[in-house]
Amino acid sequence: MTVVAVQAPERPAHRDPNVLRWLGAYTASMIGDSVYFMALAWAAARTGSASGTGLVLAAGSIPRALLMLGGGVLADRLGPRRVVIGSDAARAVLVLVLAAILVLTAPTVGVLVVVALLFGAVDALFLPAVGALPPRISTPGQLARIQGLRALAARGSSIIGAPMGGVAVATGGPSLAFAAAGVLFALSLPLLLSLRIRPLAEPETSGEAAAAAKAPNAWRDLVGGLRYIRHHRLLGPLMLVIALSELGFVGPLNLGLILLSEQRGWGASGMGWIVAGFAGGAAGSALLLAVRGRVPRAGLVMSLTALVGAVGIAALAQVPTVVLAASVAAFVGLTAGLAGALCGALVQTAADPAYLGRVTSVSTLFTYALIPLSYPVTGAAIALWGTGPVYAVSAAVCASGGAMGLALTALRRAELPR
Repeated sequence: MTVVAVQAPERPAHRDPNVLRWLGAYTASMIGDSVYFMALAWAAARTGSASGTGLVLAAGSIPRALLMLGGGVLADRLGPRRVVIGSDAARAVLVLVLAAILVLTAPTVGVLVVVALLFGAVDALFLPAVGALPPRISTPGQLARIQGLRALAARGSSIIGAPMGGVAVATGGPSLAFAAAGVLFALSLPLLLSLRIRPLAEPETSGEAAAAAKAPNAWRDLVGGLRYIRHHRLLGPLMLVIALSELGFVGPLNLGLILLSEQRGWGASGMGWIVAGFAGGAAGSALLLAVRGRVPRAGLVMSLTALVGAVGIAALAQVPTVVLAASVAAFVGLTAGLAGALCGALVQTAADPAYLGRVTSVSTLFTYALIPLSYPVTGAAIALWGTGPVYAVSAAVCASGGAMGLALTALRRAELPR
């Protein structure tokens, strides 16, 4: 008599205590981020210098762009959990020290710039590591669901964190808001320490990885990671899709939306409704992915939703009323959110575990390095040609990413694990 072993069904990510601990830590950290940036903006504004305020708010983007790839190398060397724990601990100490300083003295531009630079440097380590953690806490079949949960947490953190920071500033000034952010960063630490880390399969290039482990060389690790991405049949094209999507999306949906609202006379309240529409659509796509757990033909769906979302970006500059603009923004959030989450899941399932930190750092770099570069370009272009043409060009750039996905067989046929 033959006994057939029956494999236990895979536990869904939203019922896995290990994933939920990671999600709780990630949510606390993201809320802390929102409170920190609110506190930093108000502390900078209280210095009384408009140029100084801009300098403080821009300072953090510099170390993120410069050190992001190095953060990926460190995540692969030390393991992403160690880097995330160290990053959150460092951020907690940094903002709590700043809160204490602001209790004793008024903020100065110099102090705030130093804090923003240090916070940005720690962020450059945190972001690749936190993106590389999901494959180490769950099975490949749950990575799409985890991406949906992560996107939901990110949207919810923005909704909770900004008002929390505003209330803290109104109640006790920036010092209280910084203290609240520090406590939130600290709350993530016991959850991260309790995570169970899954052993990962040996890398395909085990000889190269073993040699690198014996003779650590950060530059060689970085070059090796970039070479790995460039030669990978799926990851290289995915990085190009991410770059094109961010380049066409970030400027119009941030600075461009402010200028569009001013030109149409919708004001800050109108812009608020449009942003809320986008956030609602993005949350809907995240919920869909979190519930379903897997989308068949993920590469094809990602490419098509990127194309359809690009149409919505172009239409956003043409609608005459706030209600229609908010509806179009919700549509863009739904399609772009689904495309982004599927892209993230494909990156994590396709990447070799030995390179996951570096792969995540490259995909994150496009987002955080292009944001500060796209704002002045978008503003200057709108001043010259108006919102309609600029939104149309941005939509074309986004659409080119989706078209690339449809044109390349490896992307079009990419599937997520069952």
